[in-house]
Amino acid sequence: VQLQAYGGGLVQPGGSPTLSCATYGFTFDDYPIGWFRQAPGKEREGVSLISGSGDFTQFADSVKGRFTISRDHAKNTVYLQMNSLKPEDTAVYYCARGSFLSIATMINWVDYWGKGTQVTVSS
Repeated sequence: VQLQAYGGGLVQPGGSPTLSCATYGFTFDDYPIGWFRQAPGKEREGVSLISGSGDFTQFADSVKGRFTISRDHAKNTVYLQMNSLKPEDTAVYYCARGSFLSIATMINWVDYWGKGTQVTVSS
């Protein structure tokens, strides 16, 4: 099982990058996928999750209305579209597989982590 996040970089405030999470080695449709982030000096936190079917999504309050999550079953890839980025969104972003039911508890249910991608929001 592997997950690989990519698409980060330096973004200006208000920017709209999309992160991708490519997955390998498991039946993609069977598992929820989540996005997490860890800012310097802070704990890793759940940002968004999507069910295996893609029918259910959830977002942290801090990104609700600005981020969207989707999955492409043909490409075994999950996307995190980030809009209206703020400096406080600066973090390393990770994708992960797990038995996710809610943003509040998702970090406790990760079974595989991908390597992170740095997103820096700065002018």
